[in-house]
Amino acid sequence: MSTFLRERWLAVVLAVVAIVFIAQNPDDTRISFLWIHLTWPLWLTLTVVTVIGIVIGSFINRRHPQGRA
Repeated sequence: MSTFLRERWLAVVLAVVAIVFIAQNPDDTRISFLWIHLTWPLWLTLTVVTVIGIVIGSFINRRHPQGRA
């Protein structure tokens, strides 16, 4: 097994689960943020929120690299 998979197997599993979950939710949903109201497909909303979470996680990881807390 490659080093990448050994070190990041949980991230890979969670990514697959997220992709399956997003793909199975095609219905439209209403989104309200402050004064903005949108109707988007749920898969698009979940994808945007997932990407925002990944970006936030990468910023946190960049500020606190492994080995230093």
